[in-house]
Amino acid sequence: MSRTRAFVVVCLLVIFFVAGGIVIYATSHHSGQDRTFDVTVTQASSMSPDLLTVNQNDTVTINLHSDTSGEVHLHEYDIAFDAVAGQVVSHTFKADKTGQHEIEWESTSTHLGYLVVNP
Repeated sequence: MSRTRAFVVVCLLVIFFVAGGIVIYATSHHSGQDRTFDVTVTQASSMSPDLLTVNQNDTVTINLHSDTSGEVHLHEYDIAFDAVAGQVVSHTFKADKTGQHEIEWESTSTHLGYLVVNP
């Protein structure tokens, strides 16, 4: 193999690995993103949207509006939204626990939805 051909092959390999590294770095979520959800709880029995999906290390803000006063509880994170009818209650937290986490109306254990945290 000539020196020129070997040089071209080495240059192509370097370009390939650098481009691959850039693509992998750009698509990974090292530091997380800011994610905000506006949710509405109706009659202490349903939530819209009822599925909130984020990635691990995202900073999550949930703005909760309810037509009924009471506590909405996000399990595993142990976050209580003390809902007051007609008002918005917000919580911001780091999504550091992966998995599917239930959101419920605490006093009746009524399932409202899930926060899904992907790895």
